[in-house]
Amino acid sequence: MEIVSINKNHYDDIAHIYQQGINTGMATFETSVPSWEIWNESKLPHSRLICVEGNDILGWIALSKVSSRCVYEGVAEVSVYVSENHRRRGVGKILMDHLIKESEANGIWTLQSGMFAENEATIALHTMFGFRTVGYREKIGKLGGVWKNTVIMERRSKIVGIN
Repeated sequence: MEIVSINKNHYDDIAHIYQQGINTGMATFETSVPSWEIWNESKLPHSRLICVEGNDILGWIALSKVSSRCVYEGVAEVSVYVSENHRRRGVGKILMDHLIKESEANGIWTLQSGMFAENEATIALHTMFGFRTVGYREKIGKLGGVWKNTVIMERRSKIVGIN
């Protein structure tokens, strides 16, 4: 497996994996995959990674701003998706490990992530990398007419923004 920075040519595969996540009903409140232009605009220009094996993209991870206020320039939200054919192979771990290193190299001191409370695999992945639960949002939104609860987790860097 190899980690590569995302470019526009990867987006068809990224969109396919994103749609698989949407289809689970456990990954996002989104109900459709955005265009490349909207996806690209919503993500930070750095720390956009795919995991590749041969010609297959196994998963992707990227960061979004949490706020336009300058005080939060070092805080970013994580999105991570793994192809349904490659789950439970360590793809999420490889992506998260590389993302943390790349985010810190780009001045990010806090990573945060929100996930559905029933998404045990994603919660376990984040916990493995030092994320801690900082919140629980009860019935924060509906998906398919069903109220969903979310868990908010964050990871504070031990090397960036410590002074």
